[in-house]
Amino acid sequence: MTSLAAVQARAGISLSRRVATAATFLAFGLVNILVFGAHAHHGDATFTFSLIGAKVTVPPLHVPAALGCYVLGAATIAIAAARLTVLDSVAARRVMIGAVLVFFAISLLLWADAGNEIPVNIVVLLQNTLVGSIPLILGAMAGCMGERAGVINIAIEGQLLLGAFAAAVVASALSGLWLGLVTGSLAGGLVGLVLAVFAIRFLVDQIILGVVLNLLISGITGYLYDRLLVPDANTFNSAPTFGALKVPALGDIPIIGPVFFDSTIFLYITYAAVIFVQVGLFSTRWGLRVRAVGEHPTAADTVGIRVLGIRYWNLIIGGLLAGIGGAWMTIGSVGTFNKDMSSGLGYIALAALIFGRWTPLGATAAALLFGFSSALESFLGSINVPISPYLLGMTPYVATIIAVAGLVGRVRAPAADGKPYVRA
Repeated sequence: MTSLAAVQARAGISLSRRVATAATFLAFGLVNILVFGAHAHHGDATFTFSLIGAKVTVPPLHVPAALGCYVLGAATIAIAAARLTVLDSVAARRVMIGAVLVFFAISLLLWADAGNEIPVNIVVLLQNTLVGSIPLILGAMAGCMGERAGVINIAIEGQLLLGAFAAAVVASALSGLWLGLVTGSLAGGLVGLVLAVFAIRFLVDQIILGVVLNLLISGITGYLYDRLLVPDANTFNSAPTFGALKVPALGDIPIIGPVFFDSTIFLYITYAAVIFVQVGLFSTRWGLRVRAVGEHPTAADTVGIRVLGIRYWNLIIGGLLAGIGGAWMTIGSVGTFNKDMSSGLGYIALAALIFGRWTPLGATAAALLFGFSSALESFLGSINVPISPYLLGMTPYVATIIAVAGLVGRVRAPAADGKPYVRA
């Protein structure tokens, strides 16, 4: 009887979730039709697919704005009906969520650009998405390394911030970009070490510890900014920045080349980091041990796996990756440090990790979603759409809330995540 009741309860939850998801899809479809389509200006929206001076150009695409919104809205409503009636597999759900979000973004761009002299450059939009996602992806990799080993890393925000500060100061003072990159990475690793010592050795609550570290680093970098960087900005806060490195042949491929193969060294490091974490965790003996520690540390200990050692190293390596993400914010982008310039990116990276179900590839996809929302915000601001800039600034954070609260569904963290291990 108990098992039957459990099955019925799970069936009820599944049905309720299906109805809620279908209703959400329906809402997106109605917005596409009744808001974007009905209120679109007369004329076409123009999409371009090439950069100025590109060797190979792609003709622009002109789309009737209102008609496009109506078609995409109808397609979204059809997806809502399919979600409610027939499709309920994991793969189908993910495809439907992706399609609904893409249709919504395209409808928004159609509405915003209808009759506008400034076209939507898809290459620039995708470039900004990918480059802007670098700290999110590296921060999510840091979180994945820690949580797969059983330690919650709330301190990603602090790792990004300290990495940005250290990279800017060292690169400015010593005029060494690579030295600044290494220093920023080491700064993030230092935060990971501190987190490991207090969480593993002294059994401090991991969530509280992460928040305290974030506040501590914010205070320290803010104080040093006022006392050191502002009075002598030319010496300590005027770093050079990395230039773009174009991959021969690949960088000239239309659309794809400028996006994926014509960027700074940080993007290529990010590729390597995602591959390292994905392959390392799921295709190596080391990864199997890490996942065993994150699921059942006692059982792992009984077969000779060094539980505490793995947790220490994972947090340190994750910190090194997050520190590189922080370095991008200064020597990979603007060249200067500002107070609290991470602006919640560490928390968004943590949300991306949850949205990605604690997998490197899933977290990367989620980070790209949040990066796209930021790039979209910047573009809409540049063409002066009739939306408050404050509302546009909320876009990445609203996307985070919707993704985690509404689209993730039921997820399960590693069983030992956040639980200190004391050897008997």
